[in-house]
Amino acid sequence: MSPIIESADVVVIGGGPGGSTTATLLAKRGHRVVLLEKETFPRYQIGESLLPSTVHGIGRMLGVTEELEKAAFTVKRGGSFRWGTNPVPWNFLFAVAPELSGPTSTAYQVERMKFDDILLRNAARTGVDVRENSPVTEVVSDDERVRGVRYTDPDGAEHEIRATFVVDASGNRSRVHQNVGGERLYSDFFQNIALFGYFTGGKRLPAPDSGNILCAAFDEGWIWYIPLSDELTSVGVVIAREHAAKLQGDQEQAMRGFLDRCEIVKDMLADATRVTEGVYGEIRTRKDYSYTNSTFHRPGMVLVGDAACFIDPVFSTGVHLATYAGLLAARSINTVLAGESTEERVFAEFEGRYRREYRVFYEFLSAFYDMQSNEESYFWKARKVTNFNATDLEAFVSLVGGVHSGEQAFTNADQLVGGFRESSGALADAVERTGAMDTETGDKMHHLFGTPVVREVMAEMNNVQVRGVLGEQARELPLLEDGLVPSADGLAWTEAK
Repeated sequence: MSPIIESADVVVIGGGPGGSTTATLLAKRGHRVVLLEKETFPRYQIGESLLPSTVHGIGRMLGVTEELEKAAFTVKRGGSFRWGTNPVPWNFLFAVAPELSGPTSTAYQVERMKFDDILLRNAARTGVDVRENSPVTEVVSDDERVRGVRYTDPDGAEHEIRATFVVDASGNRSRVHQNVGGERLYSDFFQNIALFGYFTGGKRLPAPDSGNILCAAFDEGWIWYIPLSDELTSVGVVIAREHAAKLQGDQEQAMRGFLDRCEIVKDMLADATRVTEGVYGEIRTRKDYSYTNSTFHRPGMVLVGDAACFIDPVFSTGVHLATYAGLLAARSINTVLAGESTEERVFAEFEGRYRREYRVFYEFLSAFYDMQSNEESYFWKARKVTNFNATDLEAFVSLVGGVHSGEQAFTNADQLVGGFRESSGALADAVERTGAMDTETGDKMHHLFGTPVVREVMAEMNNVQVRGVLGEQARELPLLEDGLVPSADGLAWTEAK
């Protein structure tokens, strides 16, 4: 039986934050967008800790600020860390640009089932044709470009949608990304496994940081502790893949064993009970292997979110990178569909900015891992960036360099290691000068914000937040050499003047 033939301007595959963001910002320009989601929302998803740029930047552009406030998610001022040479927890506040201090310097801890559903329903209200329980079976293409997709509807009927662009936001487990070409390159540095579950009755950090994510290092890795509500806490153990054998058999016992070896988390869970029923009732595992595709785009198709790249979750970057990529992709597609630039030009901007954001977080995280003081542990020995060998470095250069990224600074291995050593040293020194449990205001975090690696991490996140808060009053300079800048409404690209 022949498929039902339809047409659209854009097909978005995947209804998570990256897909919903892309689709909504395309629909705001009046384009016909069909979003295909294989599951029915709300559905479970990991990755509950957000960054301010997602909430106050992307969220405002999408028009979901009030709805997020009404959801009463836990307010997060930043992250608290039992890490490095400081024996007690210290705070890192993901504060925004100085002109945007106050309420917009916070984010949320979210139940992704609720958060993702808010974004998807908002996309539908904006004009996106959202189709759930509709898995994509094939990407339709020829030698010149991608032409559309085939999918199966909830009744089992096959459809073919012919479109000018296809956006793959289907996540890390889908194989749709293979239609862009290239290969998936894995980091030798960040190859970890996460074991996680949910608890009720866990303790909270002292106010005003009771909503912070707590990340605590121990001999075999590190643990996240995310307060999703007054009662519910997400807890995950991240260990090196070399320790995977310890996860065989009784996972409850394995998780308890890891938690007992981390004193601060053990204390936080002293009176807690693990949830054993419902959607949060199982202990899950996930390979937290950092990777990137060697290309994010081919004519007619672009990768967004985990379909394109993924990085170690210690700084809650997953939703940020996905929604940021969705913004970049929507700007690029809107510009081409308006006939205002070429596909090659706008997607060079997309890929350059996306790889740059990935690269600065990768360097930040590498420096963060390098400052861990427990050097006798196998886990931390294996992750000292200064122990990179030639093969590791070549893999890393491929990982963050990319054919289109123009990151020439990452072609010299000695320069790379030297830069990481300098970054980690500066970061460790800044942490010591910040002091334990310094929780008053972002002003007291100036030691951390003064380090080059932190400034670079904050730069583009601040741009996104300024755009979300100030709208058409925001003005940005090119981020890349000879690059483009956002249009007045932030939904397309234009040449810098």
